[in-house]
Amino acid sequence: MSNANYDIADIELAGEGYETSNWARRHMPVLESIRDRFEKEKPLNNVKVAACLHITSETSNLVETLCAGGAEVHLCASNPISTQDPITAHLVKQGVSVYAIHGEDLETYMAHCVQAISVKPHIVIDDGGDLTKLLHTDFEQHRSNVIGGLEETTTGVIRIKNLERDGKLEYPIIAINDSKTKHMFDNRYGTGQSTIDAIMRSTNILLAGKVFVVSGFGMCGRGVAMRAAGLGASVIVTEVDPVRALEAVMEGYKVMSMEEAVKVGDVFVTVTGNKSIIDERHFSQLKDGVLLSNAGHFDCEIDLQYLKKNSADYKRLRSGIEQYTQSDGRRIVVLGEGRLVNLCAAEGHPAEVMDMSFANQALGCEYLVKSDRMTNSVIKLPDQIDNEVADLKLESIGVSYDRLTSKQSDYLDSWEEGTE
Repeated sequence: MSNANYDIADIELAGEGYETSNWARRHMPVLESIRDRFEKEKPLNNVKVAACLHITSETSNLVETLCAGGAEVHLCASNPISTQDPITAHLVKQGVSVYAIHGEDLETYMAHCVQAISVKPHIVIDDGGDLTKLLHTDFEQHRSNVIGGLEETTTGVIRIKNLERDGKLEYPIIAINDSKTKHMFDNRYGTGQSTIDAIMRSTNILLAGKVFVVSGFGMCGRGVAMRAAGLGASVIVTEVDPVRALEAVMEGYKVMSMEEAVKVGDVFVTVTGNKSIIDERHFSQLKDGVLLSNAGHFDCEIDLQYLKKNSADYKRLRSGIEQYTQSDGRRIVVLGEGRLVNLCAAEGHPAEVMDMSFANQALGCEYLVKSDRMTNSVIKLPDQIDNEVADLKLESIGVSYDRLTSKQSDYLDSWEEGTE
């Protein structure tokens, strides 16, 4: 039995968690190569890491890589219902302190976050910014050892950039989401596939012929729209950014306001990083039997508080599917409690894309430890690391690519050459 501190559902699930983690490990060769090097070099020796992440089989492999590098990891969940209980048990058996239970209430969730930071970590890995918020507000006393942090997702990066803008950021944070090998693959291909997987897995509906509304056309929204269109849905995009709206038009999607879209949509996915995307302005216009889901980090994109208070009847139809009947008889169906549907109604992103995202996290931790003290700002992971991750990924799948010749490099570095 491990000596780790923990508050989890059932330690007896560790065997199942080991097999699930091992399956993901097979599909994460980049992280595996980093783990092998970390095992030999121990770049994170005696470094305490507090991590707030979706606790999945892929996350298990990141945590084990950090441990291989010598880190002491304290892990909590970044979403109350995305935790996979067998994985928490497996990690505890590996000596990791884990505080997370699938379905925990918000009070327990916050208590677990506080447990993770109470060790006075050196590095904070966040997914959504909850640990960062605590360390900058009510629990500043746990911040004394922090040399830096890493933020995984778009919503969290928005929060830390706002913190920096207000002059209140107290330690440097690497915006992992801004790395090309994160947002161009995890956000687009990972969110696209896993969101569609969750909708189909939980409802078993046919998407072909449906009117499918995607709110937000960032990398995540692009991925969802692309996959829905590929399955035969008629895709509508709603946006507040005119450039992204124009891009969606050029990609062949219909673009309209949410006020228009709610009248025709069959399936909705919000993926904006903002709040009240679908709210009291829209509920009265939705079609009978409409499906609402969210692929943004927090559960505020659909105003469920208003929907709950103003529905005539509520019924849980099956796991992950809730029905709110309106006074006029229309049924509004919400998937995954309005939380990240791809993690709450399915298993999250495929291991192949998380391989790159978590490689960035592992190498980002090493970068923080080896670098001189940085300014208290939001930092981009160096391009050299981004390119290293891409290079390792291509090598792992047997793909070679061109390299610049010395003549080409000289040409790109010069200004004298031109029309001849």
